[in-house]
Amino acid sequence: MRIDLHTHTSVSDGTDTPAGLVATAAAAGLDVVALTDHDTTAGWAAAAAARPAGLTIVPGMELSCRWFPADEPPVSVHLLAYLFDPLHPAFAAERVRLREERLSRGERIVTALAADGYPVAWDDVVARSEGGVVGRPHVARALVEAGVVDSVDHAFATLLHHRSPYHVSKADTDVLDGIRLVRAAGGVPVFAHGRATSRGRVVGDDAIAAMTDAGLLGLEVDHPDHTPDQRAYLRALATGLGLLQTGSSDYHGTNKRTPIAACTTDPDQYEALLAAGTGSAVLTD
Repeated sequence: MRIDLHTHTSVSDGTDTPAGLVATAAAAGLDVVALTDHDTTAGWAAAAAARPAGLTIVPGMELSCRWFPADEPPVSVHLLAYLFDPLHPAFAAERVRLREERLSRGERIVTALAADGYPVAWDDVVARSEGGVVGRPHVARALVEAGVVDSVDHAFATLLHHRSPYHVSKADTDVLDGIRLVRAAGGVPVFAHGRATSRGRVVGDDAIAAMTDAGLLGLEVDHPDHTPDQRAYLRALATGLGLLQTGSSDYHGTNKRTPIAACTTDPDQYEALLAAGTGSAVLTD
């Protein structure tokens, strides 16, 4: 089996529609794909309606979180959540709050850019989100189409990175609270790309141990942003903590260069993940 447990669609910051994503997954020879848009389940129904025969869809999401060290600034972390109940009241309310945070941040970024003469308009950015979650990649694509930058990567490197004067922070979920919410909703929480130092600051083993104590069930080990040494480190750490080990592409369509199925999950780890999730079911033949 070929299993990719981390992908994004145009409902958040990917470029494939949910229907396009499942078609891409099938064309790449995947047997299983997880739909994990940021802070929303809005793509689940469309992906289910377009599911090709022979492809299993795992309903999921990527939750925007932060780890709060005792004596340092907070660290941005992402939590993959699988097979949770989307109607669980507390978890649903937190997702609404996060989407509103994203919307407010995006508008403030665009307002600041426009004030300095960059040809971007908030209405155009919202339209690019196709009714989904608005994120910085939508701003980046607007900048590309306006001719300000050459690519989405160029936009992030020059105008949208966290040290840019146009950066706006958002109030993400405390990761320990996020883990508890996922578990309360019957889901399986997996720490995403946790050793990807190329993305910025990462948390230490103490944080991952605390997450495990809070109910974390897995680590995303095989990820395109992890070096071989980082993968080996996470594999040993997951083994020591008794955590699931997943692999995935973190596919975003043309917003990133990584192809779908660039990294995959071992079938035995996938079966263990399925056994742990009780809030929703996979979509399969």
